[in-house]
Amino acid sequence: MKERRSAKRPDLLNGPVGGGILRMAVPMLIGIAAVMLFTIVDTYFVGQLGSEPLAAMSFTFPITFMVMSVVMGIGQASSSVISRAIGAGDMERVRRLTTHSLLLALALVVIVAGVGLFTIDLVFGAMGATPDLIEMVRQYMVPWYLGVGMIVIPMAGNSAMRATGDAKTPMQIMIIAGVVNIALDPLFIFGIGPFPRLELQGAAIATVVSWVVTFVAAFWVLAKRDKMLELKVPRIAQVLSSWKELLYIGVPAAATNVLVPFSTAILTRIVSEHGHEAVAAFGVGNRVEALSLVGCMALATAVAPFMGQNFGARNCGRMQEGMTFAIKSVLGWGAFTTVLLLLGAGPIAAAFSEDPKVAPLAAHYMRLIPWSYGILGISLAVSSMFNAVNLPMRSAVLVLMRLFVFSVPLAYLGSRFGGLTGMFVGMGVGNASIGVLAYFVGRRFMQITEREVQPLPAT
Repeated sequence: MKERRSAKRPDLLNGPVGGGILRMAVPMLIGIAAVMLFTIVDTYFVGQLGSEPLAAMSFTFPITFMVMSVVMGIGQASSSVISRAIGAGDMERVRRLTTHSLLLALALVVIVAGVGLFTIDLVFGAMGATPDLIEMVRQYMVPWYLGVGMIVIPMAGNSAMRATGDAKTPMQIMIIAGVVNIALDPLFIFGIGPFPRLELQGAAIATVVSWVVTFVAAFWVLAKRDKMLELKVPRIAQVLSSWKELLYIGVPAAATNVLVPFSTAILTRIVSEHGHEAVAAFGVGNRVEALSLVGCMALATAVAPFMGQNFGARNCGRMQEGMTFAIKSVLGWGAFTTVLLLLGAGPIAAAFSEDPKVAPLAAHYMRLIPWSYGILGISLAVSSMFNAVNLPMRSAVLVLMRLFVFSVPLAYLGSRFGGLTGMFVGMGVGNASIGVLAYFVGRRFMQITEREVQPLPAT
C-alpha cells in the first residue's frame, strides 16, 4: 500500500494542506454527484408518470436514506479508525479493521432491511401516505429492501479507501453506479424494447442492478488491488474487539445519520397537510438540495481522513489549517449554489413535473432555502472532524441540535404561521443557526487541542 500512495494518493501528513484536501474533495464531489444524479434522474422519470407516483417516491426518500445511514455510520467509523491507524503506521491493523467493518455493516443492514420489509404499511401510513400511495410505495420498497445488501461493500469499502487518501477509486465506483442506474431507469420504468413496463418497481430494480455491478468492482479493489482485506476466517475475539472500536464511533454516527432522514420524514408529514402536490414538490426540492450540497459533503468527507491521519500523527498545526481551508471552501460552494438556484429554480422545477401545482411549489423551495447551504456546510465539516478524532458524541450533539432544536421546530412553527413559505424559511434559518454554532464549537476545540496535544517524538 505504501508504494502506491506516493503515485496515486495525496500525502495528507506532509503535502500542501489545501491541495491535499482538494485532491480528496474533488473526486468525492464528482462521485457523490454521480450518485445524487441518479436519484435526480429517478425523480425525473417517475415525475413523468404523474404527481401521485412522484409523491409516493417522495415518501420513500427518508426511509431509504435511513437504511443507508446505518452503512454510512459504519463507514464514518471505519474512516476514522483506519486513518488514525495509517497515521500511526500500523498497516496490519488497517487490513483487520477494513475487513471487520464490512462484516459489521453487512450484518446491520440486513437486520434493518429485514425489519423494514415487514413494516411498510405501518411506517408509511404513519408518515401520512394514503392507502393508494402506500400500494405504490410497496412497488418500490420491496425490491429495494431485497437488494440493499449489495450496497454494503461499495459504501463501507469506499470509506476505507478514502481513509488511505485514495479518493479517485471511490469516485470511479460511484460513477459506475450512477451510469448503470441512469441507463436502466427508462428501460425498466417505461418498458422500452424487450423490457416490461414496471414504473416505480422498475426504478428500484434499476438501482439494485447498479449496486450489484459496484459490489463486484469494490470487492475486487479491496481484496485484489489494494489487499486491504484479510481473506481468511476471522478470529471471533478480534472481530468483537474491532466491532467494539468501530461501534464506539459507528453507533452515534449511524444514529445521527438515521435521524437526518427521520427528520425528513417528520417534515414530509408536516408537508402532507398541504396536499400530495406539496409532498411531490418537497420531494423534488429534497433531491435538488442533496445535489446542491454535494460540494459541502465532499469537503466534509475529505476532512475526515485528513484530520484523522494528522490527529494520529499529532500534527495539530495542519489540523487547524485544514479546518480553516474547509470552512472557507464550503462557504464559497454555498454562495455558488445559491446564485445558481436563484437563477434556475423555475426551469429546474418544470423539468421534474409538468403539474401546474407542483412545479411552482418546488421552485419556491429552491428560492427560499439555498442561502443557508454554505453555513450548514460548516456544521458538516466540524461534525466530520469530531468523528475523525474519536469524539463521536460531540458530532452527534451537533446533528441532534441541527435537527430537533433548530430545523424541525422552526419548520413546524413556520408551517403553522406562514404555510409552506414559512416552513421553508424556518428550515433555512435552522440550517444557518447550527452552522454558526458549529463554527464556534470547532474553533474552541482546535484551540484546546493545539495547547494540550504533544507531537510524536522524532524517529
